[in-house]
Amino acid sequence: MTDRSGAAKAAPTVSTLAATAIVVADMIGIGVFTSLGFQVADIPSGFTLLLLWFVGGVVALCGALCYAELATMFPRSSGEYNLLTQIYSPAIGFMAGWLSGTVGFAAPVALAAMALGQYGKAVLPGAPPLLLGLAAIWIVSLVHLRGTRHSSAFQIGFTLLKLALIVAFIGAGFACGGGQAIGFSPASFDPAQVVSASFAISLVFVMYAYSGWNAATYIVGELADPPRSLPRALFFGTGLVVALSIALNAVFLYTTPAAELAGQVEVAVIAGRHVFGDVGGRIVGGLICAGLIPTIGAMMWIGPRVTVAMGEDVALLRLFARRSRRGVPGAALLLQACIATILLFTQSFEAVLDFIQFSLILCSFLTVIGLIKLRITRPDLPRPFRAWGYPVTPMIFLSVTLFMLVHLVTVRPLQSLAGLALMLAGLLVYGIATARERTTARRAPPR
Repeated sequence: MTDRSGAAKAAPTVSTLAATAIVVADMIGIGVFTSLGFQVADIPSGFTLLLLWFVGGVVALCGALCYAELATMFPRSSGEYNLLTQIYSPAIGFMAGWLSGTVGFAAPVALAAMALGQYGKAVLPGAPPLLLGLAAIWIVSLVHLRGTRHSSAFQIGFTLLKLALIVAFIGAGFACGGGQAIGFSPASFDPAQVVSASFAISLVFVMYAYSGWNAATYIVGELADPPRSLPRALFFGTGLVVALSIALNAVFLYTTPAAELAGQVEVAVIAGRHVFGDVGGRIVGGLICAGLIPTIGAMMWIGPRVTVAMGEDVALLRLFARRSRRGVPGAALLLQACIATILLFTQSFEAVLDFIQFSLILCSFLTVIGLIKLRITRPDLPRPFRAWGYPVTPMIFLSVTLFMLVHLVTVRPLQSLAGLALMLAGLLVYGIATARERTTARRAPPR
């Protein structure tokens, strides 16, 4: 099977279980183990803190339902690149694809690899964190280079391990925890906290922690039955992560005094010491390391699919459209691994994450607006899946993401402008590439 560029095209072989594993693995990264420290300092109510994670989960589910409708209408792997191309224009789609193909996935991979290296020291004292991070990136890349069958088995296996460890930690926390003086009953709820600036800012952290709810749309073209499997993967994967995130944060609050958590990044490690004693740091460090491996695996699987689609459409990037006999986009995968490695070596990728956040959120915002646009302008288009609760679901998602965009522009104006500049650079590359194609077409002899 080949595409219009002549490159081998991946057969639709990814199961619903594998797609769900990608969503779960991509969502449960480092954020859920660290965000609470920034929230508990300003929100004293346990019920309100858990409500915060529930609200963020509702927003993520709304986004997942909207993406499910769009991606089943246009079932081509590559996420926002394809969706924005279909909704608006190839230039807008290329800007989103350029962001994803350069640092949109490579930077989070580097961040996860660095976190794995740091937490790995608790399990393997004396091991160089940089070496551990590099090993994670390249071992995962080699697994994906062997083909979709190996990728699926690897992703499902490590994701199930991650879930088992998290459930075990939650169970141990509630069984052995000391029961701190923080209440989870609605009686401790203060409605004024929900409309406070602290709640709004904390919601930004929660949505960062939930990022990845749209992961399966990047491989929709490889799913065996997209109209059925994609909505299930997005909905059940996101719903499971929301439930586990609420339970995890409840354990952190139940086992550990809020004063010890406030302002701390290593929330899980601190709670682990209260649950398991002196060896708690090592146990939780191992849990996080095991959990970050499938997170890296998910991003190394789906990220190259964007570059592949761009290579199929733009002659200048045709190299990255090539697949092996097993359907693996080797060049695109190695490109992402190399960029992630460079970011890991420079130790400056957190700055990259700061300036791409605005652009990534903007792409999601434009995509969900596109759902409303197509409902109005193209009601005749086939819709194998229709977003539940329309138009409430897209409006909930758009309201929260608009708030996040305004917040980022206010708090991090330079980083937000830098993210826009990166997207505009993609527009420039697209202009050069299309101009070159037109010139080549004019010079070509008539048939």
